[in-house]
Amino acid sequence: MMFLRLVIVVAACFGLFGNIAHAQLRIDITEGQVAPTPIAIANFTGPDGVVSEVGKQIAQIISEDLESSGLFAPVDSAAFIEPPKAPSIRPNFTNWSPLGVKGLLVGSAYVDSAGMLQVEFVLWDVVIQRNITGGGGNADQNAIRRISHQIADFVYEEFTGDRGYFDTRVVYVAESGSQSRRLKRLAIMDQDGHNHQFLTSGADLVLTPRFSPTANEIAYLNYFNDEPNVYLFEIATGRTERLGSFPGMTFAPRFAPSGDKLIMSLAQNGMTDIYEMDMRTQAINRLTQSASIDTSPSYSPDGSKIVFNSDRGGSQQLYVMDADGANVRRISFNQGRYATPVWSPRGDIIAFTKMANGQFYIGVMNVDGSGERLLASGFLVEGPTWAPNGRVLMYFKQQPFETDGSGGDTHVYRIDITGFNEKRIITPSDASDPAWSPILR
Repeated sequence: MMFLRLVIVVAACFGLFGNIAHAQLRIDITEGQVAPTPIAIANFTGPDGVVSEVGKQIAQIISEDLESSGLFAPVDSAAFIEPPKAPSIRPNFTNWSPLGVKGLLVGSAYVDSAGMLQVEFVLWDVVIQRNITGGGGNADQNAIRRISHQIADFVYEEFTGDRGYFDTRVVYVAESGSQSRRLKRLAIMDQDGHNHQFLTSGADLVLTPRFSPTANEIAYLNYFNDEPNVYLFEIATGRTERLGSFPGMTFAPRFAPSGDKLIMSLAQNGMTDIYEMDMRTQAINRLTQSASIDTSPSYSPDGSKIVFNSDRGGSQQLYVMDADGANVRRISFNQGRYATPVWSPRGDIIAFTKMANGQFYIGVMNVDGSGERLLASGFLVEGPTWAPNGRVLMYFKQQPFETDGSGGDTHVYRIDITGFNEKRIITPSDASDPAWSPILR
């Protein structure tokens, strides 16, 4: 069952919890470093009012999600005085105000006689002493982490007025072995690095996975006999479908927002241009025609524009054009070379990789090229991908190699668009080319 749907039904039909957003809780996350907001996440209790083991686990996951955003500072539960024994009980706010917390999350969680996980929660505004939102539902026991991520999204959304991003997954390329015999296979994980799973065996070289708009499929490159093939991987079943072989492909395909097209760059007859493929007919439509190298295309969220990089001006720069290839215009004019542009899901900014002064950078700029800001740097830093709310970026970093061939460790990181709160995502092996899914609900 989809937990979020149950939360909405319970809250709306039974009127157990309000759904009121209060200005007192709003956090401005548009620019600059924001001081984390103190919040109390109480351990969830069982039917008897005693803290349950599953309740502890849920509270811990929610706390970790919120803290990882850089916007919240969960208070140590050791400082709590008499948390409510059930979400239906009104807190004694005199126990919480001295802690300086703005919000209090309480809930219940237990496994019933049928083996189903039953969950309820309420988020309280400690300042005005009112409940803000809440809900409940049931799910299979193996959905504990996902339920926790969804509740964390509720809290995030009430405090920020923005969409959450915790109930998401990330697909990436898992790397292992020596640099001369590198094994690369598709892997998938929750956005926090948990629930890791390998999707391909490593028998063939795979590169640059990309989620479909529904998060049900992944498009990726599979090299067989040194020839790039575009495949679709169906996450629920593990079924793969080969869409075609593209010997001249120079950059991996990306889905259109509508999900019915793929965009890619192909080198043919000595020219590299951007093409669009109809997923239903597999017909190919050429969008750019120039003697330069046009590559790394990415759609705007409404599908009306495409950003890409090209050397048509003499160096590798970013350009925007209409979805049919018309009205090409350059948007990057600062020092350095630009690559791998990706349009924000919000439509307001574009992320990119930049190479300047012997360094690699991850940066963002407005869609007209103004307001460029560099967020992360390193020996090799590239491949930005957006969280679905457009507030957080993920990318990968590679360390330098030593003279004996060692080193070169490659890891996935994330950072918010203000350039603060950079954090490495722990993976079982080296990791590159991350792609963030849409919200799963």
